[in-house]
Amino acid sequence: VREGLIPRNPTDGTTIPRLVRTEKTVLIESQIEKFMKTVESDVLWRDFFFMELMMGFRRGEICGLKWTDFDEETGRLNINRSIEVKNGIVTEGETKTGKGRRSFYLPESTADMLRERKKTAKTEWIFTDPIKPELPIAPPKAYRKMKELLSKANLPNIRFHDLRHTFATHAITSGVDAKTLSGILVNA
Repeated sequence: VREGLIPRNPTDGTTIPRLVRTEKTVLIESQIEKFMKTVESDVLWRDFFFMELMMGFRRGEICGLKWTDFDEETGRLNINRSIEVKNGIVTEGETKTGKGRRSFYLPESTADMLRERKKTAKTEWIFTDPIKPELPIAPPKAYRKMKELLSKANLPNIRFHDLRHTFATHAITSGVDAKTLSGILVNA
Protein backbone atom coordinates (compact mmCIF):
# COMPACT_ATOMS: atom_id res chain seq x y z
CA VAL A 1 0.00 0.00 0.00
CA ARG A 2 2.78 2.40 0.97
CA GLU A 3 4.57 1.72 -2.34
CA GLY A 4 1.37 2.10 -4.33
CA LEU A 5 1.40 -1.49 -5.57
CA ILE A 6 -1.97 -2.41 -4.08
CA PRO A 7 -4.89 -0.12 -3.16
CA ARG A 8 -5.44 -1.49 0.37
CA ASN A 9 -3.98 -3.88 2.89
CA PRO A 10 -5.83 -7.22 2.48
CA THR A 11 -5.15 -8.11 6.14
CA ASP A 12 -6.99 -5.07 7.53
CA GLY A 13 -9.82 -6.22 9.76
CA THR A 14 -8.53 -9.74 10.27
CA THR A 15 -7.83 -11.30 13.62
CA ILE A 16 -4.45 -12.88 14.08
CA PRO A 17 -4.85 -16.39 15.52
CA ARG A 18 -3.33 -16.91 18.94
CA LEU A 19 -0.18 -18.95 19.01
CA VAL A 20 -0.87 -21.98 21.16
CA ARG A 21 2.26 -23.31 22.76
CA THR A 22 2.14 -26.74 24.26
CA GLU A 23 3.79 -27.06 27.60
CA LYS A 24 7.02 -29.03 27.66
CA THR A 25 6.68 -32.03 29.89
CA VAL A 26 9.57 -33.79 31.54
CA LEU A 27 9.12 -37.20 33.08
CA ILE A 28 10.43 -37.43 36.62
CA GLU A 29 12.71 -40.28 37.72
CA SER A 30 9.89 -42.48 39.04
CA GLN A 31 7.93 -41.98 35.79
CA ILE A 32 10.96 -42.91 33.70
CA GLU A 33 11.38 -46.08 35.76
CA LYS A 34 7.70 -46.91 35.34
CA PHE A 35 7.91 -46.28 31.58
CA MET A 36 11.05 -48.42 31.22
CA LYS A 37 9.51 -51.22 33.30
CA THR A 38 6.58 -51.23 30.88
CA VAL A 39 8.88 -51.12 27.85
CA GLU A 40 11.10 -53.88 29.28
CA SER A 41 8.45 -56.49 28.54
CA ASP A 42 8.27 -55.42 24.87
CA VAL A 43 11.35 -56.95 23.25
CA LEU A 44 10.68 -55.27 19.91
CA TRP A 45 10.68 -51.75 21.40
CA ARG A 46 12.83 -52.00 24.55
CA ASP A 47 16.14 -51.00 22.95
CA PHE A 48 14.53 -48.22 20.91
CA PHE A 49 13.07 -46.44 23.93
CA PHE A 50 16.09 -47.17 26.12
CA MET A 51 18.27 -45.41 23.55
CA GLU A 52 15.79 -42.56 23.15
CA LEU A 53 15.77 -41.86 26.88
CA MET A 54 19.56 -42.18 27.06
CA MET A 55 20.28 -39.88 24.11
CA GLY A 56 17.26 -37.65 23.36
CA PHE A 57 17.11 -37.98 19.57
CA ARG A 58 14.47 -36.52 17.34
CA ARG A 59 12.04 -39.16 16.02
CA GLY A 60 13.30 -39.09 12.46
CA GLU A 61 16.91 -39.30 13.66
CA ILE A 62 16.56 -42.37 15.85
CA CYS A 63 14.40 -44.11 13.25
CA GLY A 64 16.99 -43.30 10.58
CA LEU A 65 20.01 -44.80 12.34
CA LYS A 66 22.00 -47.29 10.26
CA TRP A 67 24.70 -49.70 11.35
CA THR A 68 27.21 -47.69 9.33
CA ASP A 69 26.54 -44.80 11.75
CA PHE A 70 27.79 -46.84 14.71
CA ASP A 71 31.48 -47.57 15.34
CA GLU A 72 31.25 -50.76 17.34
CA GLU A 73 34.87 -50.60 18.45
CA THR A 74 34.85 -47.08 19.88
CA GLY A 75 31.15 -46.68 20.72
CA ARG A 76 30.93 -43.57 18.54
CA LEU A 77 27.63 -42.74 16.85
CA ASN A 78 27.07 -40.43 13.90
CA ILE A 79 23.76 -38.73 13.26
CA ASN A 80 23.65 -38.27 9.50
CA ARG A 81 20.01 -38.22 8.50
CA SER A 82 16.38 -38.02 9.39
CA ILE A 83 13.85 -40.27 7.69
CA GLU A 84 10.23 -40.57 6.72
CA VAL A 85 8.54 -43.82 5.72
CA LYS A 86 5.38 -43.67 3.61
CA ASN A 87 3.78 -46.64 1.88
CA GLY A 88 6.92 -48.70 2.41
CA ILE A 89 9.15 -46.07 0.79
CA VAL A 90 11.96 -44.66 2.92
CA THR A 91 12.87 -41.05 2.26
CA GLU A 92 16.17 -39.98 3.75
CA GLY A 93 16.57 -36.31 4.46
CA GLU A 94 18.79 -33.92 6.28
CA THR A 95 18.69 -33.45 10.01
CA LYS A 96 16.55 -30.58 11.31
CA THR A 97 19.34 -28.01 11.10
CA GLY A 98 22.61 -27.66 9.23
CA LYS A 99 24.44 -28.44 12.45
CA GLY A 100 22.24 -31.49 13.04
CA ARG A 101 24.88 -33.81 11.63
CA ARG A 102 26.93 -34.76 14.61
CA SER A 103 29.11 -37.41 16.13
CA PHE A 104 29.64 -38.39 19.76
CA TYR A 105 30.54 -41.27 22.03
CA LEU A 106 27.65 -43.19 23.52
CA PRO A 107 27.45 -44.08 27.19
CA GLU A 108 28.94 -47.56 27.65
CA SER A 109 25.55 -49.13 28.49
CA THR A 110 24.06 -47.79 25.25
CA ALA A 111 27.07 -48.83 23.15
CA ASP A 112 26.91 -52.33 24.70
CA MET A 113 23.20 -52.57 23.89
CA LEU A 114 23.94 -51.71 20.24
CA ARG A 115 26.85 -54.18 20.09
CA GLU A 116 24.51 -56.95 21.27
CA ARG A 117 21.80 -55.86 18.88
CA LYS A 118 24.20 -55.84 15.93
CA LYS A 119 24.97 -59.54 16.43
CA THR A 120 21.50 -60.44 15.13
CA ALA A 121 21.02 -57.55 12.68
CA LYS A 122 19.69 -58.54 9.28
CA THR A 123 19.37 -55.13 7.61
CA GLU A 124 21.22 -51.84 7.42
CA TRP A 125 18.82 -50.21 9.90
CA ILE A 126 19.48 -50.29 13.64
CA PHE A 127 15.79 -50.19 14.57
CA THR A 128 13.56 -52.09 12.17
CA ASP A 129 9.83 -52.20 11.71
CA PRO A 130 8.37 -55.11 13.71
CA ILE A 131 6.10 -56.13 10.80
CA LYS A 132 8.40 -55.33 7.85
CA PRO A 133 11.93 -55.84 9.27
CA GLU A 134 13.58 -54.80 6.01
CA LEU A 135 12.35 -51.25 6.72
CA PRO A 136 13.29 -48.87 9.52
CA ILE A 137 10.72 -47.96 12.13
CA ALA A 138 8.53 -45.20 10.70
CA PRO A 139 8.52 -42.11 12.93
CA PRO A 140 4.70 -42.06 13.26
CA LYS A 141 4.77 -45.73 14.34
CA ALA A 142 7.29 -44.88 17.08
CA TYR A 143 4.98 -42.06 18.21
CA ARG A 144 1.95 -44.35 18.36
CA LYS A 145 3.90 -47.01 20.26
CA MET A 146 5.10 -44.45 22.79
CA LYS A 147 1.49 -43.31 23.34
CA GLU A 148 0.41 -46.93 23.83
CA LEU A 149 3.19 -47.58 26.35
CA LEU A 150 2.47 -44.37 28.26
CA SER A 151 -1.18 -45.33 28.52
CA LYS A 152 -0.32 -48.87 29.62
CA ALA A 153 1.99 -47.46 32.32
CA ASN A 154 -0.67 -44.92 33.36
CA LEU A 155 1.71 -42.01 32.69
CA PRO A 156 1.05 -38.47 31.39
CA ASN A 157 0.16 -38.11 27.73
CA ILE A 158 3.35 -36.49 26.44
CA ARG A 159 4.75 -35.74 22.99
CA PHE A 160 7.65 -37.75 21.59
CA HIS A 161 9.76 -34.59 21.70
CA ASP A 162 9.19 -34.48 25.46
CA LEU A 163 11.39 -37.57 25.73
CA ARG A 164 14.13 -35.32 24.33
CA HIS A 165 13.40 -32.72 27.02
CA THR A 166 13.40 -35.47 29.63
CA PHE A 167 16.83 -36.63 28.49
CA ALA A 168 18.25 -33.09 28.48
CA THR A 169 16.85 -32.21 31.89
CA HIS A 170 18.13 -35.37 33.54
CA ALA A 171 21.51 -35.07 31.81
CA ILE A 172 22.01 -31.57 33.22
CA THR A 173 20.89 -32.57 36.72
CA SER A 174 23.23 -35.59 36.53
CA GLY A 175 26.20 -33.34 35.89
CA VAL A 176 26.63 -33.50 32.11
CA ASP A 177 28.24 -30.22 31.11
CA ALA A 178 26.34 -27.90 28.79
CA LYS A 179 28.89 -28.12 25.96
CA THR A 180 28.73 -31.94 25.87
CA LEU A 181 24.93 -31.89 26.03
CA SER A 182 24.80 -29.31 23.25
CA GLY A 183 26.97 -31.56 21.08
CA ILE A 184 24.55 -34.43 21.58
CA LEU A 185 21.35 -32.45 21.04
CA VAL A 186 22.41 -29.66 18.62
CA ASN A 187 19.70 -27.06 18.31
CA ALA A 188 16.97 -28.56 20.44
